[in-house]
Amino acid sequence: MAEKKQEPDFDVSGVVNKTEHFVDQNKKSLGIILIALLVAVGGYLFYQKIYVAGKEKEASAMLFHAEKYFTADSLNLAINGDGNNPGLEELASDYGVSPSGNIARYYLGMAYMKQKEYDKAIETLKAYDAPDAMSGSVVYGAIGDAYMELKNTDEAISFYEKASKENSNTFSTPIMLMKWAGALESTGDYKGAKSVYEKIKKDYSTSTEGAQIDKYIARVEALAGSN
Repeated sequence: MAEKKQEPDFDVSGVVNKTEHFVDQNKKSLGIILIALLVAVGGYLFYQKIYVAGKEKEASAMLFHAEKYFTADSLNLAINGDGNNPGLEELASDYGVSPSGNIARYYLGMAYMKQKEYDKAIETLKAYDAPDAMSGSVVYGAIGDAYMELKNTDEAISFYEKASKENSNTFSTPIMLMKWAGALESTGDYKGAKSVYEKIKKDYSTSTEGAQIDKYIARVEALAGSN
């Protein structure tokens, strides 16, 4: 039987001494790092609790007027303000870090869409920080619409696909799928369009879009067969 080798003892005191020596030799550097961490954490807390909170209080009080103009389709007043109250452009620019400033950015992008300023709409809506999947889906769809208006079908397809996958529900998802399929169909990708139409039939048959989906499937099948 082979002789069992004795494992060397682990020198805990040696490790402790080395650690103490390292700390002693690097007190200045470690102190600087600690101070930097404290400053970073303190700065973040100040930014969130004081700066952003202050911006939110101001923005939420002023957003009401711009929202009112947007709802009434008074888009110039909504975007630029009425002389007494700031418009969406100013709110999004000056208060964009706050939740209300972010909402202003959403309204601003949609206002640009209504005014057919599609490049501005895309830029603004891409900067919007969606707080939930539902609004994210709507924004992706709007960006897709803007790209379609600009004849950039490839980008439109990409954003319609994102919109359809962002938040699965029986209301908006079939709409986004229809837009995605329609964009694919416009490029001659009838196979891809059929696949999306069939997804509507399978997963959203009770939706408004699902109720009439068979005619769209039949159409792309006919178009594919004629090529």
